[in-house]
Amino acid sequence: MILNNRKSYPVLNHCIYVNTAAYGLLSDELLEWRQNHDLDYLIGGSSLKIESLGLISEAREMVGKFFNCKRDLVALVPNFSLGLNILLEGLDSGEHILLLKNDYPSVNWPFESRGFEISYAKIDEKLENNILEKVRTNAITVLALSLVQWINGIRVDLGFLKSLKKEFPQLLIIADGTQFCGAFAMDFENSGIDILGASGYKWLLAGTGNGFMLFKDSAKRRFTIKTTGFNSANAVLTAKSAIPFNKHFEPGHLDSLNFGSLKCALGILNDMGMKEITAHNENLSKKASKGFDELGLLNKDVSHRNQHSTIFNIKGSNVLFNHLIKENVVCSRRGEGIRLSFHYYNTDKDIDSILEIIRKM
Repeated sequence: MILNNRKSYPVLNHCIYVNTAAYGLLSDELLEWRQNHDLDYLIGGSSLKIESLGLISEAREMVGKFFNCKRDLVALVPNFSLGLNILLEGLDSGEHILLLKNDYPSVNWPFESRGFEISYAKIDEKLENNILEKVRTNAITVLALSLVQWINGIRVDLGFLKSLKKEFPQLLIIADGTQFCGAFAMDFENSGIDILGASGYKWLLAGTGNGFMLFKDSAKRRFTIKTTGFNSANAVLTAKSAIPFNKHFEPGHLDSLNFGSLKCALGILNDMGMKEITAHNENLSKKASKGFDELGLLNKDVSHRNQHSTIFNIKGSNVLFNHLIKENVVCSRRGEGIRLSFHYYNTDKDIDSILEIIRKM
């Protein structure tokens, strides 16, 4: 079922695409939906945009069901970065924040630019122990991190986050799921995460301009959000004083094309089944990890961990990178190495082909 969907991605006909960590692919199904949407707009004008308010509501409902979050605790945002910055404007300046050193800039910079007291945990093969030690010894009140690291693909153990929250129930855990959501299943309500945000253009394959923030009920009391606008009150003049928490993140009009794209993309993933996608990606991760490790291409921070994502940063200079590009392997330079990222439309054959290309070098 999963591999049958490869035909929906024309890019795969002329390259080995292992760059989802940069941009997810556009499917035939999503393209068709977007074209029909804009054709309706072309013909219908404002009537389509008025009707599209229902589409925004359906997108919110879809996000909530897909990740198991209450509908009224889902905020639709253009991207994770904007959502996090709105959130932090409402966080008390006295909080002590724990970040991961060299985490994605859009996670760390918003905290660092606001003058919070900040500690850092090292990203290596002992990531979870590093976090636990800092929380136990530094009076940490907020942990903010990416679930999957953007450079080397190290994936935090969700079971660890749940046990951490159980041991420290007052610890607020904020997670960026942009490199996680869509690649692996997520049950937000039963996780240890208090706030989860993500942009939709990577592993969710929803295109740019859409994302979300999910909240636990208990997390709301830690924030005083002042961002507001007419859309926050659903265009009701008398509702200014009764704006729900999630609607503070939606002060202005939301684009029906972008959030309709998110709804469509989630529907495609839903039909395929996140359980099946997760299993497929776990297998890709194990095969790639074994192959790259046998060639001595992985840092010990990755090779010594029991579980990994489908993002790998292999050792290699510009010579190897340019050779991969010449061989129609679409990947990225990140840090000191070459980042390869595999999604459900990739196969064992893709990995074998890349390994053979590298061996010949």
